[in-house]
Amino acid sequence: MEANTRSNGRLPAAFLTPGSSSFMDFLSEHAPEVLPGNRPLPRVEGAVEAPHGTTIVAAAFPGGVLLAGDRRATMGNVIAQRDIEKVFPADEYSAVGIAGTAGLAVEMVKLFQLELEHFEKVEGSQLSLEGKANRLSTMIRSNLGMAMQGLAVVPLFAGYDVNRGKGRIFSYDVTGGRSEEPGFAAVGSGSVFARGSLKKLYREDLTEQQAATAVVQALYDAADDDSATGGPDLTRRIYPIVTVITDEGFRRLPDDEVAGIARTVHEGRLELPNGPQAPVS
Repeated sequence: MEANTRSNGRLPAAFLTPGSSSFMDFLSEHAPEVLPGNRPLPRVEGAVEAPHGTTIVAAAFPGGVLLAGDRRATMGNVIAQRDIEKVFPADEYSAVGIAGTAGLAVEMVKLFQLELEHFEKVEGSQLSLEGKANRLSTMIRSNLGMAMQGLAVVPLFAGYDVNRGKGRIFSYDVTGGRSEEPGFAAVGSGSVFARGSLKKLYREDLTEQQAATAVVQALYDAADDDSATGGPDLTRRIYPIVTVITDEGFRRLPDDEVAGIARTVHEGRLELPNGPQAPVS
């Protein structure tokens, strides 16, 4: 499908004909070969070595939700990248954190961003947060063929629900199965340790600052026990990405602010290597 024609310089009829508000449906009809799930897969034997993103965490607080991720990508037992970006805005009021095969995950996020933008332009309004979560589920399901070859993409989706006036978190499996997570969630290789950390630290009445500290603590715990997760790198000044979504929209915390939280967490670990201790009643 060409974006313009040499004969008259006009866009093809496909771009001018009213149709579905789904950008994926548009591609399925006019250029199905560009969709990741429709690409022919080569025959392979054994595991496919590709950079993988690791741990993503999310935590809700009164008035919004945080989505954060470490910066390490691994390929087998090798650190493939120390400063990868794993958390992206989906639109004004939502964000996606990626775990799994990094290249496919980033491509899926870009397609998801286009999907939401296309819907808004065609319909003149934004999808509900529930609708966004469902669209992402469909996209993950379309990647099932690659997931069966070890190239899985498992994102964490979070956003501010303008209708309910609160932050919400959605997790997925490789088949596109969707679950809403109350309070907090984690995905990726270090998710077991990050989730265990948040179980001890999370409270429903956390402030934004406290929630940001809690997710950095969770990522620190994940890095402590999972070799694929990277903790704050004070030497190289590489810190987790922490984003916040509220009724004012999406924003990424400045590096200086995250650096301050990371240093405070690190200094605390010099006294208590296992981190803050939950009271035993």
